[in-house]
Amino acid sequence: MRVALYGRVSKDDGKQDAENQLQELREFCLRSNWDVVQEYSDRASGKTADRPQFATPFEDAAKRKFHLVLFWALDRFSSEGALATLQHLQRLSGYWVDWRSYQESYLDSCGPFKDVVISLMATLAKQERLRISERTKAGLQRARRAGKVLGRPRVNVDVKRLRSLQEQGLSLRQIAAKTKLSLSTVVRSLAASE
Repeated sequence: MRVALYGRVSKDDGKQDAENQLQELREFCLRSNWDVVQEYSDRASGKTADRPQFATPFEDAAKRKFHLVLFWALDRFSSEGALATLQHLQRLSGYWVDWRSYQESYLDSCGPFKDVVISLMATLAKQERLRISERTKAGLQRARRAGKVLGRPRVNVDVKRLRSLQEQGLSLRQIAAKTKLSLSTVVRSLAASE
């Protein structure tokens, strides 16, 4: 089996190194008779996918350069939360590339509990989405109670001027350009004034 390894440490301060993880992963692959064809490692927080080496395994997976991505532990792969992590793992699966956590043997897309793990992670991701939605709604309600006006600032539109330009034969796009308003604002304002 052709395998890619992924290791990550949280800080880029020179004191941490993913080499300890990668060495264990190499030895595991050697014992399993797997060929390590690529290694990726990051020195960055796992709270975001914006890491120097994180996108590369997905690009290589799409090119079928390997059959499996092996990482030290799920939190080393991603700590973005259940939903984002599940999406990353599903993306690999979509390229027909399996994934496996070295420290958490139950997190293995080629193991007997694959469907159970995916179902559990999907349920956790759904719960996370619901919690985010509830927190967002609560924050918006709090802002409204505090008198904050939400949404885009209102644009003052001189509808008489828009009508005048329209009567002069200008198209809606020309009116928008001349008045420096968006086309949708011009259309909406003229429709509302009828």
